[in-house]
Amino acid sequence: MKILVTGSAGFIGSNLSGKLLADGHQVVGVDNLNDYYDVNLKKSRLARLTSQDGFVDVRADIADHDKIMALFAEHKPTHIVNLAAQAGVRHSLKDPWSYTRSNIDGFLNILEAARAHPVEHLIFASSSSVYGANQNMPFTEHDSTEHPVSLYAATKKANEMMAHNYAHLFDIPCTGLRFFTVYGPWGRPDMALFLFTKSIIDGRPIDVYNFGKMQRDFTYVDDIVGGVYALLNIPPTADGNWDAKKPDPSTSGVAPYRILNIGNNKTEQLMRYIEVLEEKLGRKAEKNMMPIQEGDVPATWADASNLTRLTGYKPDTPIEVGIGRFVDWYVDYYGVKL
Repeated sequence: MKILVTGSAGFIGSNLSGKLLADGHQVVGVDNLNDYYDVNLKKSRLARLTSQDGFVDVRADIADHDKIMALFAEHKPTHIVNLAAQAGVRHSLKDPWSYTRSNIDGFLNILEAARAHPVEHLIFASSSSVYGANQNMPFTEHDSTEHPVSLYAATKKANEMMAHNYAHLFDIPCTGLRFFTVYGPWGRPDMALFLFTKSIIDGRPIDVYNFGKMQRDFTYVDDIVGGVYALLNIPPTADGNWDAKKPDPSTSGVAPYRILNIGNNKTEQLMRYIEVLEEKLGRKAEKNMMPIQEGDVPATWADASNLTRLTGYKPDTPIEVGIGRFVDWYVDYYGVKL
């Protein structure tokens, strides 16, 4: 396979690209190395990839229509995994325009390029954030996602609708994956585990939102990568059993389209997550208890049984293992002495 991976310098994109290269596939990696967070971390991720055969490193913004069209014309990928996006629920309150540029305009360019240069399968990153105000847990792909509570979530919901439209009109097989709170080595500095770890090591208090009464389906990055990898050669087809009078939002009767959750199939208390981190660091955290932030939700929990039924793959890394691996990486990468 020749897989175009957008966001190849990102957390998930770099880990996925490494897995694909290790298994002998060609990877065309696309990233604009924006400064939303530490560019040096992104460059370090890329350095692990550029040293391997089969990797093409392309510096481009997916919101640049001409560059994306030229890229597809030149490389003619067989598969696409679109992971490039403006991430972060909280940042969308400060800079909403960056979300429409990357997540809407950028994704439209990917769809248009796939229309002009057909591919076997387009997998794109959605998010557990689309469940929004829904509290019927565990979340299933059959649930309504009509009430997002952040612009970030709204753009991811829009991606799902855009993909269905292009799958229907232009027969592009599209799978949207709703990621649930991904963590692990090489993670994003704006995410809780990274922030907590740095603050605890630096002797500063950590901000604990909703007064600690948060629950998350924390999903280890290798489990995300494994799920994406398992799906690459299982493109969707139109569902012959789809009932237009009782439409299931996870599939389609008129398009090669599906939506899948990819999570750890369980929810964890945030305070337990912090407790495990304290154990791995050998230090206690000073906690600054705060109210929930606007745009955030108190709990997430994935029903990922459809992914398992389709692929046989089941994410299952416990937080005790995943947090331990993150701490080991953090200590090594930043040269920290515990």
